[in-house]
This record gives sequence, C-alpha cells and structure tokens, in this order.
Amino acid sequence: MSDTPHRDGVPKALAGVVLDAPDARELADFYRRLLGWETVEDEPDWVSLKGPGATKISFQTEPEYRPPTWPGRRDRQQMMLHLDFEVDDLETAHRHAVATGATLADFQPQDDVRVYTDPAGHPFCLFVDA
Repeated sequence: MSDTPHRDGVPKALAGVVLDAPDARELADFYRRLLGWETVEDEPDWVSLKGPGATKISFQTEPEYRPPTWPGRRDRQQMMLHLDFEVDDLETAHRHAVATGATLADFQPQDDVRVYTDPAGHPFCLFVDA
C-alpha cells in the first residue's frame, strides 16, 4: 500500500510490461529460463511471468509482429522500448543469457552494459550497478 494518495482517474501503479511476439508462449519460455520467474498466466496467446515484488512481464501473440532494429535505422522497424536487467556479474550473466537463447548484439555502446536480443528480436540489456 502506498503512502501517496491517488487522484481519481490517475493510474496508481505500472502493472507490468507487455511484449508482442509471433508466439507468446515461446517468448515467455525464454524469459522464464533467463530470469527464473514464475508463470502466473498461461493462455494460448497471452502469458505472464511474475518476478520479485510486484514485477510482472507479459507476452502477447501478434501475428503481424516485426522485430525492431538495434541500433535503429530509418528504413526499419524502430525499437519502442527495451528492458534493463541488473546482474551481479556481467560475464556469468552473459554466459547464462546466451545459453538460454539470447543473441549478443553486434553494436555495444558501453563497456559496463551488454545489449542482447531475445528470440523474437526485442533488445534488452544486462548491467552491473556501480
């Protein structure tokens, strides 16, 4: 329960993030293995995972889904968002991410952050908080 009063009509919290994919179950399975989170909803075209606290990520089947480009290009689908995951050890997390099916992106803009794409092409980052 929050100490901040909520005005009528103003959302009280971000309930989660939803990623579109050609197959919601396949992408959810990747993130379940990557993050170790629990499946809390499993419908044919919708799957939700729950992580620490109230953190939730869902996956929705979208037959017309087109993967974004990283880094962005004007003539290609633009990235609308990406996910950032804090890790304790970047090298260990890198090996785990690749073993679960992530692809290390060719372009890496920072030394202390690794950019990957999931099996559906969504970019995500692993980083160690300094």
